[in-house]
Amino acid sequence: MSTTKHLIAPSVLAADFARLYDDVQMVNNSEADWFHIDIMDGVFVPNISFGFPVMQAIAKHAQKPLDVHLMIVDPDRYLKTCKDAGAAVITVHYEACHHLHRTLSAIRELGCKAGVALNPHTPVSLLKDVLADLDLVCIMSVNPGFGGQKFIPQTYTKIKELRELAANVNPALLIEIDGGVGTGNAAALLDAGADVLVAGSSVFGAADPIVAVKELKHIESGIQSA
Repeated sequence: MSTTKHLIAPSVLAADFARLYDDVQMVNNSEADWFHIDIMDGVFVPNISFGFPVMQAIAKHAQKPLDVHLMIVDPDRYLKTCKDAGAAVITVHYEACHHLHRTLSAIRELGCKAGVALNPHTPVSLLKDVLADLDLVCIMSVNPGFGGQKFIPQTYTKIKELRELAANVNPALLIEIDGGVGTGNAAALLDAGADVLVAGSSVFGAADPIVAVKELKHIESGIQSA
């Protein structure tokens, strides 16, 4: 895979909320492609992150698209709010949607890219009937809710299975990996078929976050280019 093909989406959940403007500017000035925004409700996942007012504040200063991951129950209620707050990509959880096809259609009607996230226990085969309606699938490589968790190795198999499933139906599908992503596993994730790497602690916890983003952006089969 080319070093410039895959996308890097720093996860704002790992930012320092006391200096959020500075961290937004850091992402703007880095080689990152998207901002990854986690909206949590404390019900679907055992944590509360931040809501749409904070997201709007980020959007006001962000110079790159907002990739919004709704970790909430009944996400249909908030799709338009999410779009109005600046989302370019809206990802809902398979496990939280009663009528997934309808939800995906509603996201696309708003003019956003439509994504579905899968928890670690959810098989990719369950997406077979909606693959043609998706722009992105976010494979959770940790249990959702908290940053800094240990990466789940079964993720590699899920990426390969999903890439095979989508090959004929939706070859342009973006496969995003969220959780425990860093330079130690990025090359293997890309080799398995990933397109978008969500990086939280490995970027915002680095001594130099801009360098950390650059390393992830230029990684290829375990070889980092200059």
